[in-house]
Amino acid sequence: MSRKYVIAGNWKMNKTPAEAVELINQLKPLVAGASCDVITAVPFVDIPAVLEAVKGSNIKVGAQNCHWEKSGAFTGEVSAEMLKSLGVEYVIIGHSERRQYFGETDVTVNKRVRAALDAGLTVILCVGEYLEQREQGVTSEICAMQTKIALQGVSAEEMSRIIIAYEPVWAIGTGKTATAQQANEVCALIRSTIASLYNQEIADNTVIQYGGSMNAANAAELLAQSDVDGGLIGGASLKPADFAAIVAAAK
Repeated sequence: MSRKYVIAGNWKMNKTPAEAVELINQLKPLVAGASCDVITAVPFVDIPAVLEAVKGSNIKVGAQNCHWEKSGAFTGEVSAEMLKSLGVEYVIIGHSERRQYFGETDVTVNKRVRAALDAGLTVILCVGEYLEQREQGVTSEICAMQTKIALQGVSAEEMSRIIIAYEPVWAIGTGKTATAQQANEVCALIRSTIASLYNQEIADNTVIQYGGSMNAANAAELLAQSDVDGGLIGGASLKPADFAAIVAAAK
């Protein structure tokens, strides 16, 4: 296995460019010695300033979405090529907030994944169930289905540029967190789904994060699980000390 912990901060719709640079400058010395990969996924308008601010550091920069077309009449959208041309390396695709508020479907998630890979980006692919679905006992089916559809047309070689983030929707921004056992069970299920699509070696090498109210207090327990390879961090990523504590726990 060649898995390495990946801690990614999803800033969501927060921080002006000036505020973003200030946050990055606070964060840089706190994570300089990290043994894991550190990513910040920032709003589109912050990308140029943040790319400049992270120069010489170990912090990588990601975007929070991209469109599936290279160009066209898609007002308000940004293409994967545009992101790549700026110097962005990562893009989050299929976040539950995109699915919930902006009409993302499993099919459009797949199209965006394909576009991002074609542009040379690494994808952080989000999957996860709603509380109602967990209570109905269909978590396994939902997460397997989302994973399978999102990865349609993705080659075995391209899987090295796919990170999967398991994000139970009921635990995002709610303060509720899946137990370490619950998180590990679903991450293991996603890994077995990847094995069925490709092979066990690719499954063993795929980084699977947990997202959903991971914070400085619970990170160590979650990251100690055998199939949890990092975190996609929301609110805590906006607090340098808290985010650095999560990074420190990823050993």
